[in-house]
Amino acid sequence: MQNEDIIQKVNEFLIEEFELDESLIKPDAKLKDDLEIESLDFVDIVVIIEKEFGFKVKGEDMVNVRTLQDLYDYISLQVNK
Repeated sequence: MQNEDIIQKVNEFLIEEFELDESLIKPDAKLKDDLEIESLDFVDIVVIIEKEFGFKVKGEDMVNVRTLQDLYDYISLQVNK
């Protein structure tokens, strides 16, 4: 899967599911600080990622995901294994 496709899918579900303003969606945006994504929201994100991209997310892998770019990179790495 191409990185552009991953970015588009992630951005779409963030805007739709979390009602984020599209202007906030930038690769360097911090998930907690800039996008105000709470701990419980991460559970929803994991469920969506698993459904959309077809792989199991490990909790310990998400510890280092702090920015939107980190999320894109993590998904890309898992999808393209």
